[in-house]
Amino acid sequence: MQKTNRRQFVRRLGAAALGAMLPLGAAPVLAQSYPAKPIRLVVPFPPGGPTDTAARIIGQKLSETMGQPVVVDNRPGASGTIGAEAVAKSAPDGYTLLMLATPTLLAPHLIPRKGYDLFKDFTPVGAAYDLPIVMVVNPQALPDVHSLQDYMARAKAKPGAMNYTSAGNGSFGHLSTELLKSLGHFDVQHVPYKGSAPAISDLLAGQVPMMFSDMIAALPHIKAGKLRPIAVGSARRVSFTPDVKTVAEQGFPGFDATAWGGLLAPAGTSKEIVGRLSAELKATLADPTVQDKMLKAGTVASYQVPEQMSARMRADDRKWGKVIQDNGIRGD
Repeated sequence: MQKTNRRQFVRRLGAAALGAMLPLGAAPVLAQSYPAKPIRLVVPFPPGGPTDTAARIIGQKLSETMGQPVVVDNRPGASGTIGAEAVAKSAPDGYTLLMLATPTLLAPHLIPRKGYDLFKDFTPVGAAYDLPIVMVVNPQALPDVHSLQDYMARAKAKPGAMNYTSAGNGSFGHLSTELLKSLGHFDVQHVPYKGSAPAISDLLAGQVPMMFSDMIAALPHIKAGKLRPIAVGSARRVSFTPDVKTVAEQGFPGFDATAWGGLLAPAGTSKEIVGRLSAELKATLADPTVQDKMLKAGTVASYQVPEQMSARMRADDRKWGKVIQDNGIRGD
């Protein structure tokens, strides 16, 4: 047995033994006294990004309603796997949580790292937000492109001659474009960058003409008229750009590319504590002030119960894992 797996086995065995020793009815009592100290919410990305922003908005409200500080702890690196591994090894007591985001969900397909298993070492608490993505073009580089069909016609006229950018190899924008390429039968070349900021910068400068970007990064430039949105990846239109049609509306029924995030607890966390956290998360995301703050930050509050979150994780793992495999994509 590998060292990491041995530690996880011992941790689970200890949690099971503790549960067996507790007298009947002790678990509900523990849940009632929870939380008795600050909760650490690990964000496996740097400060300032969409996952971090959503975590801080949610954490602030949870601090108010749960009576204990929810402290955001940024643990960036390796598409979120470093922070995720730290939480997987934490005690399953409800005091260390992970803000899962789509890059971390897909990282095992891109980065050979075996320190944890998202489906075995974690317990879903609830989905928390959606992060719409939008297909944008530089209007000076592509003055005649106002729709997805316009873009595809331009690409098909010169196969392989046009470029697009993304926040990096294996980023959600990269995967979404590759999926669309396969469905639309057109060819454009990927120019990856190290993050959204430099990709957007060269998109604005006209070095590359198109990008599937998260809404947070693109929206200020859309409002300023420096970027033109031609399609949104989600199944339905979004309030940020209500007049922009979805990819599905433009000839690809069923197309849905939506990044998202939610809370995970270490495996073995009691059902009572997970239930309490999930109920608090639901109430937090129903708060109009929280919803407004998240919208202004480019995310959409979107609660799902643990069972729905688990099903969504598995569906996205299969869907995007296939895109990664079919295109031979590797992470940076």
